[in-house]
Amino acid sequence: MGDLVTGARSGAGGPEDPGSRTAGSVDDPGAGGLAVERTSGAAAGAAAGTDTAGHGGPDGRSGPGEAGRPGKGARKPGQQRSFWKELPILVGIALVLALVIKTFFVQAFSIPSGSMQNTLQKGDRVLVDKLTPWFGAGPERGEAVVFHDPGGWLPEEPVQRGSGAVRGLQKVLGWVGLMPSADEKDLIKRVIGVGGDTVECHGSGPVEVNGKALDEPYVFPGAPACDPDKQFTVKVPDGRIWVMGDHRNDSSDSRFHMDEPGGGTVPVKNVVGRAFVVAWPLARWATLPVPGTFHQPGLSAAGSLVPPAAGLAGAVPLTLLVRRSRRSCRTRASA
Repeated sequence: MGDLVTGARSGAGGPEDPGSRTAGSVDDPGAGGLAVERTSGAAAGAAAGTDTAGHGGPDGRSGPGEAGRPGKGARKPGQQRSFWKELPILVGIALVLALVIKTFFVQAFSIPSGSMQNTLQKGDRVLVDKLTPWFGAGPERGEAVVFHDPGGWLPEEPVQRGSGAVRGLQKVLGWVGLMPSADEKDLIKRVIGVGGDTVECHGSGPVEVNGKALDEPYVFPGAPACDPDKQFTVKVPDGRIWVMGDHRNDSSDSRFHMDEPGGGTVPVKNVVGRAFVVAWPLARWATLPVPGTFHQPGLSAAGSLVPPAAGLAGAVPLTLLVRRSRRSCRTRASA
């Protein structure tokens, strides 16, 4: 306070010059302590204006950034951003996360037909695991898998429903994974045989895999496990799978494409992933485990044991060689 008062009394006219007295000086009996308050307030405002906005005026007054007076449109400290300004950011983040989840983790698919009844009904929504194949795990017997059309299994053009705006919205939501896509030509069937397996159907069944009969309680009631008009014995090539629908009388599966390239089998690279849960409608929520018949002993083909055996045979001498090298290095170091 003392410095400001002194500064206010100093003028070009000197202390004896009446004209040098400014309104509100200490010598003015009408001002009293008010002079000090006004003088100190002006100086503080000028200093604050210079420090805050970076440009104080020549008369000591600050610019638009004066302390205590936020500029036009500035957000006050502690004031939350408007919901409508944050909404586009939140929507953008949600879409990015949905796209990442659909691409690398889980994707929803709609069941368009009754070929997997009664396990899956038309209109069900299933969630498909897309993460496991990234680690090199292939489809296993008994799994319900979604796969891309190997060629000729589905009509050339999918059925278009709804107006153009509705189809456009469905494409966008399907692309990010928020709803099933209407354009993707995918199918869902149960894996019966994998590479190296021999799958057979004689008469009305049962289906045999590597000579072992399958007990298939999931097959649609009243439908035979095998079609008497579609008898076959198939050796599944490596890197491919043999698939059949659970409703054998209403499923255009591997049996109906044996005269096409691949002999009715599906390339493993076409498999999108395994359907592991029925997510919608909620009344039908259920997991999709592998049926117990596919866990029976001796079901695996004898040839499937060759790769592990070959790997073990190669690992043993390699391990012995590494140990011998380490032992030799220790001997040299001690010498």
